[in-house]
Amino acid sequence: MPASQTFLIVGASLAGAKAAETLRAEGFDGRVVLLGDEPQRPYERPPLSKEYLRGEKDFDAAAVHSAGFYDEQQIELRASTVVTGVDPGASEVTLSSGERIGYDRLLVATGAAPRRLSVPGADLDGVHYLRSVTDADTLRHAIGPSSEVVVIGAGWIGAEVAASARQLGATVAMVELAAVPLERVLGPEVGAIYRDLHAEHGVDLHFGVGVDALLGSTAVEAVRLSDGTVLSATAVVVGVGVTPRVELAEAAGLAVDNGIVVDEHLQTSAPGVFAAGDVANAFHPRYGTRIRLEHWSAALNQGPVAARNMLGKATVYDRTPYFFSDQYDFGMEYRGWAPSFEQVVFRGEPASRAFIAFWLRHGRVAAAMNANVWDAGESIEALLQAGRPVTPARLADPEVDLAELAVSSTP
Repeated sequence: MPASQTFLIVGASLAGAKAAETLRAEGFDGRVVLLGDEPQRPYERPPLSKEYLRGEKDFDAAAVHSAGFYDEQQIELRASTVVTGVDPGASEVTLSSGERIGYDRLLVATGAAPRRLSVPGADLDGVHYLRSVTDADTLRHAIGPSSEVVVIGAGWIGAEVAASARQLGATVAMVELAAVPLERVLGPEVGAIYRDLHAEHGVDLHFGVGVDALLGSTAVEAVRLSDGTVLSATAVVVGVGVTPRVELAEAAGLAVDNGIVVDEHLQTSAPGVFAAGDVANAFHPRYGTRIRLEHWSAALNQGPVAARNMLGKATVYDRTPYFFSDQYDFGMEYRGWAPSFEQVVFRGEPASRAFIAFWLRHGRVAAAMNANVWDAGESIEALLQAGRPVTPARLADPEVDLAELAVSSTP
């Protein structure tokens, strides 16, 4: 490609930063412009609810690249820059300043935004959402040994923040409409393990109940639940999911359906325009359907694939979905995709907090989670890739090598 070309990336996210890195690594010597609306250089979000929130790691540990990387690679990183419009017909974007930037290829990596709480008092001071470094800095100052923290929502953000707050010495209550934490993703059996984990660490649990109102004059002082319970609060953390930031794509006429619709090459409905990360609802060849993944691994790996396709290399994104979580001393890795399943099989005793869980669909392993077991990742990946029928008894038997199950099926 001629050096005069401009490749533009909207979203100085992990996906955007890895795409920019890949363009240079693949030999593209044209102009690379990376636009981000946050003041910081690109960073990874998982530490924000864990080590960074607890003050154990600083920003440099979370940053995708060193401070000098973008200049060294001749990547024009423009922080605190808001894109207000995308015009695929004219191949240009408009900034809030009125400036227009033309492009030959465009990657949209605008990520997702937290869902807001819509109850009385939701706009009081002391109500926090966690998505950015700025959010984490603000929340860190609000949590300490004398704090009373109410976490609304027991998904990944809520559960990890609750764990970090307890580790910082705060009194913590967790409120969730479902019966157990993470029920939508992990199901009731594995969700119950997380319920018990938080209970053992002193979290006051309120499941199967909603929030009626946040109480206080100017700052939040309490949370009133739908069953009438009132929880004292010096800080409230809302973690009730995210929504993909599709506003630019919608206004530009791109196909949107639970994110920006892209094919297996991360190409949108507009020629020369790609999308990656939390905002991309991508067709996955293995599953035969579109999947939008709100996980670190998707941003990490989709950015480079999008970059290669911007260069015309026809690369398919078909990686196994993957995410991880650390809460207290309980770490896990999850691989696969199991929006529905018939059975959960455990290898090892869940009460020991060192086990592997398998989600079965149609007699095959759809997903697996290794919890405090750190030598099973490759075997689990092989098992998922093989897609062979497997009996629950053999999955559960620690004497049966997982790698063997990936190459043979036994009734």
